[in-house]
Amino acid sequence: MTITKGFIDALSNMDPLLIMIGLGVLGAVLVLGALPVMLKKQDDPYAKLKAQAKRSNAADNQAAKLRTDTKNDKLEKYSHFLEPQDEEEFSAIKLKLIQAGYRSKNAVRTYHFAQFALGVGLLVLGVGYSILSSQTGEPSTQATILSILIPGVCGYMLPKYWVTRRMEARKEAISDGFPDSLDMMLVCVEAGQSLDQSITRVASELQAGFPELAEEYEIVSHEMKAGKEKTQVLRDMSERAGNQDVTSFVTVLIQSTSFGTSIADALRVYADEMRDKRVMRAEEKANTLPTKMTLATMMLTVPPLLIILIGPSVYGISESLANF
Repeated sequence: MTITKGFIDALSNMDPLLIMIGLGVLGAVLVLGALPVMLKKQDDPYAKLKAQAKRSNAADNQAAKLRTDTKNDKLEKYSHFLEPQDEEEFSAIKLKLIQAGYRSKNAVRTYHFAQFALGVGLLVLGVGYSILSSQTGEPSTQATILSILIPGVCGYMLPKYWVTRRMEARKEAISDGFPDSLDMMLVCVEAGQSLDQSITRVASELQAGFPELAEEYEIVSHEMKAGKEKTQVLRDMSERAGNQDVTSFVTVLIQSTSFGTSIADALRVYADEMRDKRVMRAEEKANTLPTKMTLATMMLTVPPLLIILIGPSVYGISESLANF
């Protein structure tokens, strides 16, 4: 009690300005001491969840953008005009492009855009040519119409012709490498590997020689690893390849899987048939070669031979008639 009374008497005898300065210094020290505690304050759990959800949504949007963004996104606004609205027609065109090797999401859109752009572009060139020809001469109405329509029709049909040629070339490449792939697959299966492992190994081995067939096997391998049903994967492969040999092979594998028979035996029999079929295909081409060479030989050999044999006689007869 005496100490408290003495402290109060001392404060009353001090200058009020010094008391205020002391209180200010004490408040500053308390504030500086509380700052680290305030800075180390943990975030609100709800705020953390909200920030985490925002980051997750941003990552999902970025991933979706990476999946959907392609170089042909500028055509997306015209998709109703460039893509068929009929589902069957769209599926048929998409399957044809896949068989030609064009697997992108916007392949159908790009295909129709190429038809439209080339058709309109060559049509404009035809109009320009008709205008130029009308200034230099007087062409007929039929010639003018043909000079305008023919380039436009050719430009419109050019993508279709290109895709058809690519599809036929791809089918032929698959047919050429298919017997070798069956032999490799048979060796892998007999060595103890499963069908999935055999397909993966065959895809890696065929990458250099037959990239088209290796691509199909890679797709089958990835789909099987993803957990898709094996039967559906094989059927999708036959549709993508568009080859009768591949379709028969898929049917053999599906039947072997359904009835529980040995896949190695089925592969051995079918590989022998494919080798025989390839030999027969080569013999067929060899047998048709003389017929094709006969026409070329007649066109390139007979006219010069006639000129050599009959030319001097014709010249002598013409000279005799001139002297007579």
